[in-house]
Amino acid sequence: MKGMATNQHQSSLAGSTPRVLILGIGNLLWADEGFGVRALEYLRDNYRFGDEVTLMDGGTQGIYLVQNIREADVLVVFDAVDYGLPGGTLKRVEGDEVPKFLGCKKVSLHQTGFQEVLAMAEMLGDYPQHLLLVGVQPVELEDYGGSLRPAVKAQIPLAIDVALEYLSGLGVTAARRERPLAVDTSAAGSIADIESYEAGRPSEHLAPREGDARVLQSDDFEIGYRPAPIDGVSVSVDQHLDKYRRGGD
Repeated sequence: MKGMATNQHQSSLAGSTPRVLILGIGNLLWADEGFGVRALEYLRDNYRFGDEVTLMDGGTQGIYLVQNIREADVLVVFDAVDYGLPGGTLKRVEGDEVPKFLGCKKVSLHQTGFQEVLAMAEMLGDYPQHLLLVGVQPVELEDYGGSLRPAVKAQIPLAIDVALEYLSGLGVTAARRERPLAVDTSAAGSIADIESYEAGRPSEHLAPREGDARVLQSDDFEIGYRPAPIDGVSVSVDQHLDKYRRGGD
């Protein structure tokens, strides 16, 4: 299937009713980093499951998710993952390979935390019997307040299909809703609804994406070069401010 890389499928959980956790992890405030949470929202709004299935927005909670992981027989995770593939490529990974891919190239600190969650669950003897990661290669991460890029957003329906097919192979089914759930933005605000969030984002003039030039280029402020010594090694920091040090070239 175009735009997707695959691994082998799994065996079923015959004769039992598995406890299933479907988890979306990531940060909605950093563009494609929000893929996992947006995929989970799409699944929640468009499908119904039995009581044995829990859908959870894991955000960037990391280690705080360990008890939820321990209680799951089947774990499905949606996330943005740097596979080293073209941006917008969807890839499924299963079983013991999942922690390896979450750790090969981290796109954010939450992935380190989630690796630790899986390791702790295994150490405590409560590791999920079946584990699926549905990840997408991000296109853009360094856009605070930005939404998913089109190539990443377009993969959400396919990501859902991959997860549903996987669960069906384990005897876990979902029913399509007659109409999507209405999104309640009264508590969390427009960020709870991707369409409202995208439509309500201020322009770059009102909300600069990489720092406010009105401040960074002002004579009232001085931007200094700060090498940070770490155990005798000098590490350059704040390199993203170089264009302003050069007078905005």
